Order: sequence, then structure tokens, then C-alpha cells
Amino acid sequence: MSVTRNRRQFTKEFKVRVIREVEAGKPLAQVARENEIHPNCIAKWRTQLSVYGAEAFQGNGNAYTHEAKVAELERIIGQYAAENALLKRALKSLETDRLNALPPRGGSKGGSEKK
Repeated sequence: MSVTRNRRQFTKEFKVRVIREVEAGKPLAQVARENEIHPNCIAKWRTQLSVYGAEAFQGNGNAYTHEAKVAELERIIGQYAAENALLKRALKSLETDRLNALPPRGGSKGGSEKK
């Protein structure tokens, strides 16, 4: 029989309070023991807070989806830019081929030959 354990969820305020204790000079191991949290968890929270600032700890695992969305949109823009460049080159090539295939203009000195 296995014992399932629910993951603990901590509020943003709790995480910030724990980080502030460490930043105030209290040893990380002591803060971790007092709050029954692994020291690596506190270190991860500190990194997230320094990288994301006020946006850190926004939700239930979906806090940084806007970054993923921005990355996806940048990827799409890159694809469109490459496609646009390819189409511009193809159009230029077609225009050059068309101009080379046309007969020369105004080649006769006699004018028009209408009857």
C-alpha cells in the first residue's frame, strides 16, 4: 500500500516572506528548517523573484505562459520574415525572366505599319 502525499501550495506572500528572511541575513538552512521547506525550494524561489520581480508566483504553474506565448509569436514572425524574403527573391527572379523574354521595344524606324 502506497501513501500518496499532496503537494503543498504556498502563497506568494509566504514565499516572499521566506525570501526576505534569508536576505535579511538569517541562514538559509535555518529558514528552511523553521518553515519545513527544502533549502533548494527557497533558492528556486529567490531566483524566480529576482528574474520575474512582481510577476513571480502569479498562479498555479501557469505563471510564465506569457513568455511561452511571446516565444511562439516570435518564432512565427521569424517564419513569416523568411517566407517574405523567399517570395521577394522569387518575384524579382520572375520579373527578370519576364523582361528578358519580351521583344525589344521600338526597334523599327519606319513608324507604324497601319493599312
